[in-house]
Amino acid sequence: MMSRQYFVYVLGNFKRTVLYIGVTGNLIRRVWEHKNDIVAGFSQKYRVHDLLYYEVFPNPTLAIEREKQLKRWNREKKNNLIVTLNPTLIDLYPTII
Repeated sequence: MMSRQYFVYVLGNFKRTVLYIGVTGNLIRRVWEHKNDIVAGFSQKYRVHDLLYYEVFPNPTLAIEREKQLKRWNREKKNNLIVTLNPTLIDLYPTII
C-alpha cells in the first residue's frame, strides 16, 4: 500500500513581494488551482502563483504543525528558508508536474 504524502508549500509574487504558505495533500492540483485563480482569497487577490518552496510530510498533523511554524516566522527567516531549496527563486511548479 502506497502511503499518502502531505505538503507545506510557499507561493510568491515578486511584483508585490508577497508570500502565501499553505498545506495540501495534492501539491500539483493545489498549485494549479492557485495559478488559475480557481479559489477566491489571498492568492487570487495578490496573484501569488509561483511555487517557491515545499516540504513533504508523511501525515497531515506534521504538515499542519510546520505550516503554523512557518507562518509565525519573520520575512527574513522565510526568505532564507526558500533560498535553501530554490537559490535562483524560480517557479518550481514545472519540476513537480
